Amino acid sequence: MKKYKALVMLEDGTHFWGYSFTIRGESFGEIVFNTGMTGYQEILTDPSYYGQIVTMTYPLIGNYGVNQEDMESERIQVAGFIVREYQPFYSNWRAEKSLGDWLSENNILGIEGIDTRALTRHIRLYGAMKGGITTETLDPKKFLEKVKESPDYVGRDLVQYVTCKEPYYFGKRGKENYKTFKGEAKYKIAVIDCGLKYNQLRLFTERDCECLVFPAYTEPKEILSHNPDGIFISNGPGDPAPLKTIVRNIKELLGKKPIFGICLGHQILGQALGATTYKLKFGHRGINHPVLNLFNKRVEITSQNHGFCVKKEELPKSALITHINLNDQTLEGIFVPDLKAMSVQYHPENAPGPHDSIYLFDSFLNLLEGKIENLYP
Repeated sequence: MKKYKALVMLEDGTHFWGYSFTIRGESFGEIVFNTGMTGYQEILTDPSYYGQIVTMTYPLIGNYGVNQEDMESERIQVAGFIVREYQPFYSNWRAEKSLGDWLSENNILGIEGIDTRALTRHIRLYGAMKGGITTETLDPKKFLEKVKESPDYVGRDLVQYVTCKEPYYFGKRGKENYKTFKGEAKYKIAVIDCGLKYNQLRLFTERDCECLVFPAYTEPKEILSHNPDGIFISNGPGDPAPLKTIVRNIKELLGKKPIFGICLGHQILGQALGATTYKLKFGHRGINHPVLNLFNKRVEITSQNHGFCVKKEELPKSALITHINLNDQTLEGIFVPDLKAMSVQYHPENAPGPHDSIYLFDSFLNLLEGKIENLYP
């Protein structure tokens, strides 16, 4: 496998030299890090990472290859991938091809040979920032100029690039045309796709639900015309503050149907309730973040992927805080009893515990039936 010399550049001029283990090219985005030891395929296909260059802190990546079953969306979503050491010789009974071949086929630039500990430490000290990776512009001064001229991550609506273009139906048979919806399951869930992950839909179908998935900007009257039992707001990429249309729509839906939000969906619900959001210094990305359930005082080990947070002090008194991050005390969950609305900042569908937070899908179904006494057992 031929390797190409590559340059990783941060907006403040800090840079690292390495090699591409995929293609030649150039890419820009916010450079972030993920602390997971496994799950690189799920990370690469998670729409929440759209517009970002992901650095893995675990030093060896690629050893179990990739397969079709572990896709969280229909394509790779990241702007680039950075690892300490890439392993081209994969070994796993489910593997279909190597990580490098898969990235190359999809024109994704993957860089290895980087001191990822130093890169991660720099981001932790100075915050996540714009960056770029290249095999083409190897003059650091010239490439730094390109990085500074690249689009900002903050203030942009990135949901438009990952949401579905047309509504569709998802049930036990998988994804189909929404006109084939038969209403055979116990519950009908309207899903607002801000960049959802397939496993969220799978967990609903396992619980006798059928999902009608709508583009993120769908008008409330269109969603309500299908008379869903509940509404789910998915995760997604980028800054939640510019999503004025989606927030307005959710505000109109509040109180009309039970609502459940995850990650960006949590931030959208928080804004619909009157709170604002802010950018975290370097975000929470990994599969081992401790969160305290304030109802039962138990610690849940959670999977997280977000760079923004809802200001908990701006929530109305009717909103109960259900979960708090034990690392930095940021808001991780809310519940509004009178509106039958609940949300969490983390990803219960990833279940790294592996069962710590998956109960939330059952809690939402209880909410559909009006059972609000024991949602956080």
